[in-house]
Amino acid sequence: MAYETFAFVYDEVMDEGLYEKWLTFSKRHLPEGTESILELACGTGALAVEFAKEGYDVTALDLSEEMLMMASERAIESDVSVQFVQGNMLDLSEIGQYEAITCFSDSLCYMANRQEVQQVFDEVYQALEAGGTFVFDVHSIYQIDEVFPEYSYHYQTDEFAFLWDSYQGEKKHSIEHFLTFFVKSQENEALFIRQDELHKERTYTLENYLVMLESAGFVDVRVCADFTDEKPSEKSRRWFFVCRK
Repeated sequence: MAYETFAFVYDEVMDEGLYEKWLTFSKRHLPEGTESILELACGTGALAVEFAKEGYDVTALDLSEEMLMMASERAIESDVSVQFVQGNMLDLSEIGQYEAITCFSDSLCYMANRQEVQQVFDEVYQALEAGGTFVFDVHSIYQIDEVFPEYSYHYQTDEFAFLWDSYQGEKKHSIEHFLTFFVKSQENEALFIRQDELHKERTYTLENYLVMLESAGFVDVRVCADFTDEKPSEKSRRWFFVCRK
């Protein structure tokens, strides 16, 4: 089964409204006059294309070559210019420098441990121009520990079925998402092909994130919650950080 089919399924089940929320949040917090943006973990390019439509000079990085192929097709169809780069956000030494860097969709929660999160912060700091802005989000501890465990979501159409079940992970403030896809074969419409994936995510306390950002060199760090400009509460599900170099 071609990977493009599964990338298509991701796009189908993803709430498109979230991309508009990430775009709106970014525009509120990026300094006026910001032109160049590096988007980390861009996936199939939905947000990168929206940034480009707003007139930003966008470079988008992802680990998956297949996802980048989908992203490139999306940019062509939208008639916008985005530079897509295959790479790992644990090493941005060859990526150049930017006025702003973003990392959304809790992508940082996929880092295996605090050392990797710190490494990403260090790499981002070096890839930012002086006075540059780093904007990212992560799952809150409440989301990981209270909301996700035993979460179950099933979705199906005539072309595919998607099952998502979440269970508490082995490490503190971690979660494991078991994803199962059944996608209709292009060669035999009576046949559905199964694909299983395991996604592991982990988060840390607000204090941990702030210490790591300070260690990387960031100043003037602002923390918001759930796409708003309000401070996090005990039941906030997604934390947003706006950091200046």
